[in-house]
Amino acid sequence: MDEALLRSLTPSVLGILVRRGADFAAAEDAVQDALVEAVRVWPADPPRDAKGWLVTVAWRRFLDATRADTARRRREDLVDEEPPPGPAPAADDTLQLYFLCAHPSLTPSSAVALTLRAVGGLTTRQIARAYLVPEATMAQRISRAKRTVSGVRFDRPGDVATVLRVLYLVFNEGYSGDVDLAAEAIRLTRQLAKAIDHPEVAGLLALMLLHHARRAARTAPDGSLVPLAQQDRGRWDTRSIAEGVVILQAALARDRLGEFQAQAAIAALHADAPTAAETDWVQIVEWYDELARLTDSPVVRLNRAVAVGEADGPRAGLAALAELDDSLPRHTAVAAYLHERDGDPATAARLYAEAARKATNLAERDHLTRQAARLNAARPR
Repeated sequence: MDEALLRSLTPSVLGILVRRGADFAAAEDAVQDALVEAVRVWPADPPRDAKGWLVTVAWRRFLDATRADTARRRREDLVDEEPPPGPAPAADDTLQLYFLCAHPSLTPSSAVALTLRAVGGLTTRQIARAYLVPEATMAQRISRAKRTVSGVRFDRPGDVATVLRVLYLVFNEGYSGDVDLAAEAIRLTRQLAKAIDHPEVAGLLALMLLHHARRAARTAPDGSLVPLAQQDRGRWDTRSIAEGVVILQAALARDRLGEFQAQAAIAALHADAPTAAETDWVQIVEWYDELARLTDSPVVRLNRAVAVGEADGPRAGLAALAELDDSLPRHTAVAAYLHERDGDPATAARLYAEAARKATNLAERDHLTRQAARLNAARPR
């Protein structure tokens, strides 16, 4: 069973059902039923047209559910509209579905969570981690969003800012290595950039390209993480970097700065440095100041503390870190790194081990564990 194929077809099938008049919650349930049926049937009897099969089965599941609670007239209308068997339309509905999920009846945070779950393919746990909230809290938020849009006709698309937030979080989840969604997020953002002339759309595309350009160098052959400072910059994708820089410069020239442009500027400064030692950390701190002003995000301030530690020394970085809530994800790992740079390997080793226990990503956990072991092995006995 090709699970990747099923996952790639899900947004398009869901979009077809919504366009044919199904409300979002019922359409999602019908598509999930069709996916379960595919897992059961396809190994023994694979269809010639996978997408067409899913559309037909999902629509029938939707009709079955609709018959239970709708009037006869509406029921007969839906039966008349049932698509005939055969190849489904080849159009890519994913980006349109992102806009439809960003419905005006939802708050931006609820719209993002719903889209990530229903269209982006992320689990509730992954979405909760991105939002820095407990999994149970996110599950309730998604359930409320589904109830809100239940019965709502999706004919009023949401705003660009919400769709950008979704694409950004999908890319980040893919980039982390848990789910390979980064390339899909770039593809959709390219489509959006062609359709909408907006500096933040361009900023997000530039940011994705600049980060994705480093992907090949982020892991060693054994799968372990390679920190930015230790990456082989010869393995970075120079074409993606050049494209990202050109897109970013055009966006910044419009003098309508947004958070994605600021993040892309930071990524561009990293990409521009021939070596880690030549990184312009002073300018990176200045961009983090802009980004903090735009977002007031604790995660931005955490990353800023690292940059301050590089620009002004580890003591300055630790002072900036002390102003932040120590329950923030990666706070302990940042503290370990700054203490190591400050010449305190014992404290750094203890904090690396503590950070490893808190890590939710296996590769990150292994990296932090190795850092702690390295420092402990170097300590005099």
